Amino acid sequence: MTGSDTLNQAGKALSDAEEEPARVIGARRDTPAIKLIAMLAEAGDQPQLISASVGTMVVGLLARRPDVARGGARMLAAHLVATGVKTAIKHRFDRRRPAAAEESGDHHFRHGSSDDHEENSFPSGHTAGAVAVALAASRDIHGAAGPAALGALAIAAAQPATGSHYLSDVLVGAAIGWASEAVVSAIFDRVEPGIERAIGIAEER
Repeated sequence: MTGSDTLNQAGKALSDAEEEPARVIGARRDTPAIKLIAMLAEAGDQPQLISASVGTMVVGLLARRPDVARGGARMLAAHLVATGVKTAIKHRFDRRRPAAAEESGDHHFRHGSSDDHEENSFPSGHTAGAVAVALAASRDIHGAAGPAALGALAIAAAQPATGSHYLSDVLVGAAIGWASEAVVSAIFDRVEPGIERAIGIAEER
């Protein structure tokens, strides 16, 4: 048995286990309330998160708030890393999104590299990006931890409810966001003192 066969078997087992819960969770996805939630959850899409990160950095620079500027830079870096990781994984798997799978009756999850949006359910990119940005914001920006965590949680919770992702997609996306932010912050915390020292020397001169 090849590695692809093993992945396909594991994917089928997971899809079978999640098919019924996904149907129950997404039963109300066509209601006005869930459609509104789906629209608000687009705050977790790539352009919006990049804009929020860059905007935070600019506001920090204009307001002469190093903590806010640093937070914005950390948010952007964490988001870019999380996006790169989730994109690499999406290129290795084809998983039909819950809403499309219910319509077609085909809940497949297999090794593949389709560019079709409906085949790219695994993992949740919205969740990965939202978690990475929320954690990054909470590192530097005073008072941001609570609202950022609530925002990320809302975006993640909206994915199964709207039929965009399975629960496992969301959990893996959250793990990607957490790990990406941890790596970025470890680099930031290691490099930042050297940058500050260099700036201090430059200012003295």
